[in-house]
Amino acid sequence: MQPRISMITLGVDSVEKSVAFYKKLGFPCYEETPDVAFFNLNGTWLGLYGQKALAEDAQVPFRPGEFNSCTLAHTLSSEAEVDKVFSEAIEAGATFVKKPQKVFWGGYSSYFKDPDGHLWEVAYNPFAWIGPKDDDNES
Repeated sequence: MQPRISMITLGVDSVEKSVAFYKKLGFPCYEETPDVAFFNLNGTWLGLYGQKALAEDAQVPFRPGEFNSCTLAHTLSSEAEVDKVFSEAIEAGATFVKKPQKVFWGGYSSYFKDPDGHLWEVAYNPFAWIGPKDDDNES
């Protein structure tokens, strides 16, 4: 796994309210719908997604006050790379949360927890590559 955080996704109470806040801070909004928004942060992305929807996407129970509504994402350039990195994480001691699979938004993703319970998404997004350029070394 190449050490890189592609995206930080915050589970929010109101996507609309949070989008307005981050826009006021000058964050450049790349895409916005009533359900999700993405901000380009010069090499990393900030995603805003409803807390309950984020828990459902990770396939973990949504319990207000218990669910850590933040995920870190490692985005890769293919489904095969997602499978490989997910396996490497599990072999390294990560806790299995969601097996790599095709997801409703058209991509391919999985989730694992690090030893402290932080959720990591390993994903392939066929619509927007947010990883290193093709000429960068990928491992």
